[in-house]
Amino acid sequence: MESQRTKVGPDLVAYTDEPHTKLTIEVTIPGAAKKDIDLKMHGDSFYLLAPAKDIEYVAAYSFCCPVKPEKAQAAYDNGILTIEVPFKDEMEDTIKIPVKAKITA
Repeated sequence: MESQRTKVGPDLVAYTDEPHTKLTIEVTIPGAAKKDIDLKMHGDSFYLLAPAKDIEYVAAYSFCCPVKPEKAQAAYDNGILTIEVPFKDEMEDTIKIPVKAKITA
């Protein structure tokens, strides 16, 4: 039977680029193996589970603005997981409404 790992929240920093088109998240998870990192993302949040020797890094965070999770990229180097994801264009899901002379019931 595997021993219970202590769950801890990783150190995290998130910032945007200057034109506010991309969000970068850096998560410190030393000792985790790249193959064991479980990263899931929605348009408004992400979830991370990364086991290390005697601990398990667990995190769930919301974003400040909607992102495009299908365009996210992640890389792991020297205990730092770096995630880059573009913000969703505020007008992306808008629908053009035709304007008539008069609304009819």
